[in-house]
Amino acid sequence: MLKTLNHFLSLIRFSHTVFALPFALLAAVMAWFWTATESDKFLRQNSYIASWVDLGFVNFNYPIGNKNLIKCGSRDTATFLERCDALATTIRWQELVGILLCMVFARSAAMAFNRVVDRHIDAANPRTATRHIPAGILSATTVWIITAALSVAFVVSTLLFLPNWLPFYLSVPVLLFLCGYSYTKRFTSFAHFWLGAALALTPIAAWIAIRGEQVIANRLDLLPAVVLGAAVATWVAGFDIIYACQDHEFDRQAKLRSVPTWLGVRGALRLAAACHCVTVVLLAALPIVYPPLGVIYLAAIGMVAGLLVYEHWIISPEDLGRVNIAFFNVNAVISLGLFAVGVVDLLV
Repeated sequence: MLKTLNHFLSLIRFSHTVFALPFALLAAVMAWFWTATESDKFLRQNSYIASWVDLGFVNFNYPIGNKNLIKCGSRDTATFLERCDALATTIRWQELVGILLCMVFARSAAMAFNRVVDRHIDAANPRTATRHIPAGILSATTVWIITAALSVAFVVSTLLFLPNWLPFYLSVPVLLFLCGYSYTKRFTSFAHFWLGAALALTPIAAWIAIRGEQVIANRLDLLPAVVLGAAVATWVAGFDIIYACQDHEFDRQAKLRSVPTWLGVRGALRLAAACHCVTVVLLAALPIVYPPLGVIYLAAIGMVAGLLVYEHWIISPEDLGRVNIAFFNVNAVISLGLFAVGVVDLLV
């Protein structure tokens, strides 16, 4: 049993959960911090753009208990411990467990679905022929059963957010969208952007899970999560295009669609770079719609830009040997680092 579990975790590349989970957690912390403040009142009275324009002239307070400890737009700040206390009193630990379980179950179910649907393609591709199903390490039937179980577990886990029913109502459509990615390479060269959109749902879903009532009352409340999600979408699409360059020749012969088969490797790398430029712009724009983020966060965006430049610098059309370094190592640092810095910025 343990051996099968180990094989399954390897099949779905469980370690790759590190790409999306930090963004779900960052959105959750942002949502909890937003809830602990009076920004809702400010938000109802002003548009997001107006709040950015007026930020230098308008103060709005973050009440903790009966104290007004933090004033955005002024130099008055709470201590680190006071901010930690504000966040701790706002977090529903049930929501945190729900986010972790939903993220793991949904991502694992979608990845397992991808592996079993693509098993014949993987078997024909020399690079992927040793994967678990083509190699006979796991049977397609076993993976189908586990996929179904994970899907049910994902839907059930959304009940942890009650009395917020939105996650439960949206769970099946979200799961269908995630699994739908597995078929995209058969009919569109923009499959990478479908994958990006799938991972972009993680911060959006986390925000809805925590602030469902506020989202229903004011759709603009979702805007910070949408901007963060858009940044995730272009980031993921960019590095997935890079990753797909490895299979350029095979995909062309198998008549599978991708950006590298459409534009060639050189053109694909250029489009990936353009996607990552958009990512940096969107991340830099996040404080416009979510004013609590400040200088520390913005400094981190410069580091993200540097890491993305490095990612593209170590890869060329003539040398794709370091794709795995660019794909996993660099992007893992970006996701984990941005989460850590975002939390530190809000607390410090």
